[in-house]
Amino acid sequence: MSDLLARFSDWLHMVFVAQIDLWVILGFIAQALFMMRFVVQWIASERAKQSVVPVAFWFFSLGGGFLLLVYAVKRADPVFIAGQGLGLLIYLRNLVLIFRHDPAATPEKDKG
Repeated sequence: MSDLLARFSDWLHMVFVAQIDLWVILGFIAQALFMMRFVVQWIASERAKQSVVPVAFWFFSLGGGFLLLVYAVKRADPVFIAGQGLGLLIYLRNLVLIFRHDPAATPEKDKG
């Protein structure tokens, strides 16, 4: 077990510390700008207590975000791991808001 933790710690160091350079910093800035559209939409949804975009948007976001996170972990890319990880939380929260507001909601119903 300690070997697994040591390997995981080494991996975390390699991914998030050892390969940091100006390009990775630029990637984090770019990812933050990209994510702001979701953060702004998320805040609007929290204030309205319901999602303000179609339900299918969140399912595609969740599926695509999960696959991108898998890809990012495989590539050991800290920019995509951080960005897609936060995105998945936002997508899940909006789906919770949708189904809490309308338990019969389906991807075919537009909530726009």
